[in-house]
Amino acid sequence: MSGAPEPARLRHVPHLAAILWASGRRTPWLPRVRARRTDLRLMASITRRGWVRVMRGRRGPVAFIARDGARIHALYVHPRAARRGLGSALIDHAKAQAPRLELWVAEANRPARAFYAAHGFAEAARGQGAGNDENLADILMVWSPERSDAA
Repeated sequence: MSGAPEPARLRHVPHLAAILWASGRRTPWLPRVRARRTDLRLMASITRRGWVRVMRGRRGPVAFIARDGARIHALYVHPRAARRGLGSALIDHAKAQAPRLELWVAEANRPARAFYAAHGFAEAARGQGAGNDENLADILMVWSPERSDAA
């Protein structure tokens, strides 16, 4: 695995989609709402915008984060690469780049909620899913250095 997150390139898009789809297969409560072609177009779009950073394995990206300023839109680790600190490395890199971070996480995604809480994110609001593709109840979680220092 590479040591530090690096900017994603368009050639990484198939890897990014494979990570997303593999994670989705491990999350039976998460409905599939987009065609794979749409996922590929979205991945290409956010990669072109410079939002995506990847952690690489021997054969390419195995984890990624998509962030626009303070907003984290996605963080995924391929299930085969889970529990190796890749998600933590991506979060730590994002923290070093931004004075505040926020993200929406599905209420049903208990492992992700615990992961973000362990990294200093705190619940700031709850939603009924109006802002996510799956229309699932969600939670806004926020990190700031001040909040982390108080914890």
